[in-house]
Amino acid sequence: MCAKKTGSLEDLAVVGVDIGKDTFHLVGFDRTGQLVMRKQIKRLALSATFEQLPRCIVGMEACLSAHFVSRTLRGMGFEPRIIPAIYVKPFNKGQKNDYNDAEAIAEAALRPNLRTVSEKDQDQLDLQALHRVRARLVSRRTATINQIRAFLIEQGITVRSGLRALKNSFETILEQRRDEISPRMRGILIGLYGDWLWLDKRIEDVSGEIEEISRTEENCANVMTIPGIGPMISTAMVAAVGKGEAFDRGRDFAAWVGLVPTQYSTGGRTILGRITKRGSRYLRMLFVQAAKVIMMRQNRWSTFSFGSWLTEAVKRMPRNKAAVALANKLARTAWSVLRHGTRFDAPRDMAMETI
Repeated sequence: MCAKKTGSLEDLAVVGVDIGKDTFHLVGFDRTGQLVMRKQIKRLALSATFEQLPRCIVGMEACLSAHFVSRTLRGMGFEPRIIPAIYVKPFNKGQKNDYNDAEAIAEAALRPNLRTVSEKDQDQLDLQALHRVRARLVSRRTATINQIRAFLIEQGITVRSGLRALKNSFETILEQRRDEISPRMRGILIGLYGDWLWLDKRIEDVSGEIEEISRTEENCANVMTIPGIGPMISTAMVAAVGKGEAFDRGRDFAAWVGLVPTQYSTGGRTILGRITKRGSRYLRMLFVQAAKVIMMRQNRWSTFSFGSWLTEAVKRMPRNKAAVALANKLARTAWSVLRHGTRFDAPRDMAMETI
């Protein structure tokens, strides 16, 4: 595709949109690959600009506000395609700038077999935002607890590991070690402890909202019939993939989560390595945690349809490797339940609904 305008705007077949904070860069081509449009617009002028264009394919990278732009253009009659950045990179030519990025996006959008990101509706984005807020709060709480421990160690005071142990002994330490802790350090520790309690309350509130959604949303309720899967995984999965239409089978979803081994093939010989760890790290972590919860309750395995498989898997591979294999099976099962709108066939174990 050339960089000089030679075509007519009426023949527009594809537009590549490089989304910025305040401005968008547009590059359009006709079906013969001739450049017919190259312009910069303000974000607020998006609808007005596209109203004047013939309906066509509109490509954009998966980034902040891409789903909003996609929904807006779809409502206007366009065919938006959200493309992962990794699939746009091979089409980049020349130096890095916004117009070259938009041109690469336009070229990528024309590829018929290119994988795209499923467009999220507002409910999915809201649910995803809840999970991100909770993850940030949990990270802040962990950092606060670690800082309290570090300051206590600097005063020669150690507390056994565990969140509950520190919380139960904190006030006692301040009272009994009054002579060992300076007034200023005491004030710092009390302030950090207040932050910790506030974070606990915020995490509890956000978690409660997520659990409420999991009870009222049918897809989440179906996924929670799988052993080891509770409100966190079910809502995170629905937020990420909706009903799973983007995947043809459960193995494709497990690969997207990064729970399949890396593959290296040469000379007809295939070597399998560690898991790829591609895709959603958050979902992968949740599935592995669910698998480890099930692994801890061996007396319940016989009640699940995959119990005999798990028993044999533990015999032939290390326990952590078996946990990852189980996480892969849970991910594939969760996709099947979500995609077909069914419930899992095994009895539920309320003690396992923790993640």
